[in-house]
Amino acid sequence: MRNTILRDWVLKSRIALKYFHFNEHLRDCWVQAQALKVPNGSKVLDVGAGSCPYRNYFSHCQYKTHDFAELKEEQLRFYKGYGNLDFVSDISSIPVEDNTFDYVLCTEVLEHVPEPILAIKEFARILKPGGKAIITAPLLAGIHQEPYNFYAGYTPFWYQKFLSKYNFENIEINENGLSNKFYSQESLRFLLTNHPFANFVTFLFTPFWIILCAILVPFAFVADIFDRYDNEKRTTVGYFVTAQKKV
Repeated sequence: MRNTILRDWVLKSRIALKYFHFNEHLRDCWVQAQALKVPNGSKVLDVGAGSCPYRNYFSHCQYKTHDFAELKEEQLRFYKGYGNLDFVSDISSIPVEDNTFDYVLCTEVLEHVPEPILAIKEFARILKPGGKAIITAPLLAGIHQEPYNFYAGYTPFWYQKFLSKYNFENIEINENGLSNKFYSQESLRFLLTNHPFANFVTFLFTPFWIILCAILVPFAFVADIFDRYDNEKRTTVGYFVTAQKKV
């Protein structure tokens, strides 16, 4: 019950999303910024759309949705089940003609695809020449939406290699937070998972848990400041990627 209350608070609170579950917050902001660049009336396909959280961002477009539709309701974002889907199929064989869409949106999907390289190939097929792919996927993530969780570790080198292979250019890759924000978020996840009421063992460590809270919760509010000094940029939740199909 307590875990449910905490989960609902994180989902509904802007402050909680921004500082305690930053990866989703930054991803939403980035997708919204990309949507604002999309011209009115453009044909957009949201691949692996799930509960369709970005539908409103693309309300000025001809927005279509796709998913393989095999997950349980509680495994989807907002825990509300699938949105209205226009296409249900495997990601490597979406039932549309070649050169149909101006934009393909694919957020946090590739880790759930058995053959993600074929997904990139399919994006190239269904995009018009000059069309854009808007992609996010994790570099570091725990198991989720099992049993459909096959990979993580999508590096800039992966995107460069396979997007280039399938006729994409102008590839832009940006980090979703850096090491301090990542470790801060995962530390808070540890605190929520191992709170004093989780089981008898964690209850015994209540004083230690309180001390950790006093340190880790405030750090969440300043982690982005420390990230500015992360010159190596080797640790991140994942990457935000855009690429354009060659004309």
